[in-house]
Amino acid sequence: MAGAYDPRLPEVPEWLNKGDNAWQLTAATLVGLQSMPGLVILYASIVKKKWAVNSAFMALYAFAAVLLCWVLLCYKMAFGDELLPFWGKGGPAFDQGYLKSRAKIPKSKTMAPLFPMATLVYFQFTFAAITTILVAGSVLGRMNIKAWMAFVPLWLIFSYTVGAYSLWGGGFLYQWGVIDYSGGYVIHLSSGVAGFVAAYWVGPRPKADRERFPPNNVLLMLAGAGLLWMGWSGFNGGAPYAANLTSSIAVLNTNLSAATSLLVWTTLDVIFFGKPSVIGAIQGMVTGLAGVTPGAGLMQTWAAIIVGIVSGTAPWASMMILHKKSALLQKVDDTLAVFYTHAVAGLLGGIMTGLFAHPELCELLLPEPKTRGAFYGGNGGKQLLKQLAGAAFIAVWNLVSTTIILLAIRMFIPLRMAEEELGIGDDAAHGEEAYALWGDGEKFDATRHVQQFERDQEAAHPSYVHGARGVTIVL
Repeated sequence: MAGAYDPRLPEVPEWLNKGDNAWQLTAATLVGLQSMPGLVILYASIVKKKWAVNSAFMALYAFAAVLLCWVLLCYKMAFGDELLPFWGKGGPAFDQGYLKSRAKIPKSKTMAPLFPMATLVYFQFTFAAITTILVAGSVLGRMNIKAWMAFVPLWLIFSYTVGAYSLWGGGFLYQWGVIDYSGGYVIHLSSGVAGFVAAYWVGPRPKADRERFPPNNVLLMLAGAGLLWMGWSGFNGGAPYAANLTSSIAVLNTNLSAATSLLVWTTLDVIFFGKPSVIGAIQGMVTGLAGVTPGAGLMQTWAAIIVGIVSGTAPWASMMILHKKSALLQKVDDTLAVFYTHAVAGLLGGIMTGLFAHPELCELLLPEPKTRGAFYGGNGGKQLLKQLAGAAFIAVWNLVSTTIILLAIRMFIPLRMAEEELGIGDDAAHGEEAYALWGDGEKFDATRHVQQFERDQEAAHPSYVHGARGVTIVL
């Protein structure tokens, strides 16, 4: 009987590297865990109790909807044959022959990875899913869930695939040499800008929610953030499409930048507010992760520490200082500050990649020879300009496309929940609540529950008489 590793088996073609395939599937699973359950738990815990179910469901729905749309149409729009310089030809990606073939990106100059198309399709799906879920963070606590259900596939088609094709799928920014190692622009800048635009069109939360919006479970919030952090090893470690030198450097740099940024953010909180904030520490962690993503495998480790310092400082200043001085920023109610933690951090990371991309590390991964950051001389100055131009395209495209999508949805579905529903929260949106505080989750009604208690006592003890031990105290 042939063994599982017999090279003659059709399931083990000559081009398949089992180590690369195993790592790529592991990395994809780690990125998937960032969303489901990572962001599901984080969103459910970081919001006010009355929005826990709604916030978790927005993430859960997006994860499922993106996967179906991805294999039906969007994968090939992002990584298929060219339709336009910034867009691929859409089409299904579920044919058995296609998925069993060796992975390749038609317009890419890089060698085809040593694993099947099925692995690449799933790996890239997890990036598309988390990007869409990040957008949700800006509109938690007031967006009509039906409008969100329509928004997810439309934004995936008309916004995310454009950025992914332009920078990763062989589009014009890729051909021009703009560096986005693992999503500083495609994921963080795009989701931050789209979230900010969505928050503007949906409108702010009710005044009471905006003034006081405490997390309902700090410990679970930390658990969700922990999944997000650990999952980032797959996020940046899987970007080279191989278990190689670049992936190892990327994983180390990723974690180091996150830790540095968290500590810097926490230190600033202590200096200016007198005490460390758990939410602030999570925000610092996220900015460090988003900031290092554009160049995680392309810069030296000392540069990753600098990225962490800048990622913990500039977004903190933009949120705590610039926000309070800008009428526009105060008008837009970005619930989880996605614009600051992702768009600002992703932009800074892209710029710092243009400064610190090391020529030897670039040679290991990038198709363009002699690519380097401005810090290393040569053509590094041009690389910095390319990074700025790439960021401008992604930001403008998301601003325009997200606006058009939301205005089109608004013609058929209200973007915002009704005011009376906003006062109720989960029960109005889903008919469900997050925590069973009485019985099996039913609402507490003093009269009804006291009467039921007395009936239960009578049934259990027919001779039951109200006395000192039979008094029911109504709280």
